[in-house]
Amino acid sequence: MILNVTDRDGTRHALEALDGWRVMEVIRDWGLPITAECGGACSCATCHVYVDEAWLDKLPPRSEEEEEKLDEAFDVRDNSRLSCQILMRDELDGLHVTLAAGPR
Repeated sequence: MILNVTDRDGTRHALEALDGWRVMEVIRDWGLPITAECGGACSCATCHVYVDEAWLDKLPPRSEEEEEKLDEAFDVRDNSRLSCQILMRDELDGLHVTLAAGPR
């Protein structure tokens, strides 16, 4: 399956992803610049991404824990998610996310 990622420079990457992997893991393992300090434990907000509007309804809603962590992120939008909280599955083949800017 494919995960489409737009990096902070606006370049789009089509990354091969495995079923059950976290979006954060796919992005990190392909070498794109995502910090992901906590490694997927939902205890930081350094894997913040923007989910393409066309995909939002295919994702489960944000958990309370994810909402709290997003409060610590920069430039949070309605389509903001923590990429460690999105697991790849067949229904998400082609998912498109954009890396959010980090602290300045």
